[in-house]
Amino acid sequence: MKTITLALQGGGTHGAFTWGVLDRLLADERIAIEAISGTSAGAINGALLACGMSEGGRDGARRLLRRFWWHLADVSRLSPLQPTPLDRALSGWGVQYSPVYQWVEAVTRLLSPYHLNPLGIDPLRAMLRSVIDFERLATSPVRLFVSATDVRSGKVRVFLPDEVTEDVVLASSCLPNLTRAVEIDGRAYWDGGYVANPAIHPLVHRAAATEVVIVQVNPIGGRPMPVLAEDILHRINEISFNASVMREMHALAYLTRLDDAGWIAPEAKVRRTHIHMIADEELMAGLHASSKFNAEPAFIDLLFDAGTQAAGSWLAAHYDDLGRTSTIDINEVYL
Repeated sequence: MKTITLALQGGGTHGAFTWGVLDRLLADERIAIEAISGTSAGAINGALLACGMSEGGRDGARRLLRRFWWHLADVSRLSPLQPTPLDRALSGWGVQYSPVYQWVEAVTRLLSPYHLNPLGIDPLRAMLRSVIDFERLATSPVRLFVSATDVRSGKVRVFLPDEVTEDVVLASSCLPNLTRAVEIDGRAYWDGGYVANPAIHPLVHRAAATEVVIVQVNPIGGRPMPVLAEDILHRINEISFNASVMREMHALAYLTRLDDAGWIAPEAKVRRTHIHMIADEELMAGLHASSKFNAEPAFIDLLFDAGTQAAGSWLAAHYDDLGRTSTIDINEVYL
């Protein structure tokens, strides 16, 4: 058995791809998961896995993940946000021509959720509460780190495993143009993706395993040159949400080069970390940015299947490399 840690990105309903990855990893008893660092949808998936593990081991985690994503897909059938015939005629699974999507895009540029939703109602809270027993996270064998953005300081707050609550996961998932900031201990928080999508350093410094597996949901490249105003804005967001991971990968690559050159003293106790990635860049780069709000069952199933296939291919190709070497070239992928 080989032990890994997981870095799970956010990305709306694209998190169903991560669900597929996790389901495949949990099905392989050669893999043990020590810790997870998650942001937004990655934090939700991490909380589902950690809670499920405490309730029923691997099978319990798989059941809880399935229950959440199927519930989300079922709820979407009644949502007013549906793909139009024009959306379906185009590739990318987007909802950009939906009247509801267009209305929300226009209104949220003029009015904040403090005006549109004065009662602060968040449907995600009820959904999480119906599935996750947050008290069980403290007893889970999988340690969960969750990142959120401190609104006032602009800094990342990484919540430790014993600090993760329902509010923490909601804070990590809070898109400020759609949902009011989540207050925790007198501080206001937004989506963690702005500053850590996700944070890698908790896995490097607070876990024993040397293997960090990044489940990459936001495409790094592969997008066509954006020319429409909407596409430019969405590409800016993608670049911003990947920037924090790129910075941390740059630092790890630099430390590795110093260690290889013998410039780091043994007493510094700098541990060699191996970096791995599970992704489907071609699929994700082909999805329209608005598809992150598409939760129709067929799309969730497609993402889940893609995740299981990507994880299966990665295991077949790289299981023997775990514990020995990184399976991606950090300089090529991130720098």
